[in-house]
Amino acid sequence: MSVLFRSVEGGALFPNGSVVCIGAFDGLHLGHRALVRHAVARARALGVPAVAVAFEPLPREFFAQGTPPPRLTLARSKVQMLRELGVDAIGLLRFDAAMAAMPAETFVQRLLHQRLSAREVWIGPQFHFGNRRGGDLALLQKMGAELGFSAGEIQAVDLHGERISSTRIRQLLVAGDFARAGDLLGRPYSISGRVVRGRQLGRTLGYPTANLRYPRTPALSGIYATWVHGVFEQPWPSVSSFGTRPTVDGIEPLLEAHLFDFQADLYGRHVEVEFVAKLRDEEKFNDLAALTDQMHRDAEQARALLTEHRLRATA
Repeated sequence: MSVLFRSVEGGALFPNGSVVCIGAFDGLHLGHRALVRHAVARARALGVPAVAVAFEPLPREFFAQGTPPPRLTLARSKVQMLRELGVDAIGLLRFDAAMAAMPAETFVQRLLHQRLSAREVWIGPQFHFGNRRGGDLALLQKMGAELGFSAGEIQAVDLHGERISSTRIRQLLVAGDFARAGDLLGRPYSISGRVVRGRQLGRTLGYPTANLRYPRTPALSGIYATWVHGVFEQPWPSVSSFGTRPTVDGIEPLLEAHLFDFQADLYGRHVEVEFVAKLRDEEKFNDLAALTDQMHRDAEQARALLTEHRLRATA
């Protein structure tokens, strides 16, 4: 199991050296994966651990607390995906006022040199860090020459002539273009988590749901045709609502997946909800009867779309 640490401060974790990559890694798209895989390959070549350094919350979330920007991936999923890419240690650094005020030089000295004993440091194109974004590749190379590590920047990753970025993926998700977003991510867009108990309103309306909390601002809002993974060997067809549930005066984002023709108890299970198509925006209905009527139409449309989606996948 890989090491997980949360602070710049502390003793040396890898006295014999490490290879470090740094980034926000929101969504872990193909560009992020290229950076991480390069760092892992270099670490294996040098016989030292590969370390991925990220931040929680994301810096852009910290600086926009009143209106936080949409988030593609929650911390738990990010850590899991980084481990699957072969990373030996993950720094999920707490981004708070102290971190925001830390000069880039201090970050390099304390974390990269003293704590991680970096031998190589890799970043993505135009990546900046430290107070007032004062750290960049030039600073890493200058300090690395003094402290004993090298620094490099991987090339931008394009797909079919389009620059891959988390911002572009958010735009595609909002537009309902899940196929294109999945291309840039390198996998279908999904959200995973542990099923929690809700108000059980869906059960009383004939649509029991598996509920996943999303304690960040989501990139999506509306009603979707979805597959639920982690229930059986094959993904299970479902219709999902993702939002604040305005008809029942909800506040916090909640992903509610209704699995078709499914009866088992999923509370406490870890599942993954894959988004296939957007059916409509979230809206507030005058009463529960009107909401239920619309839910019937949503379910029928989602079944048809998922049947078509499965046929295309097996063609």
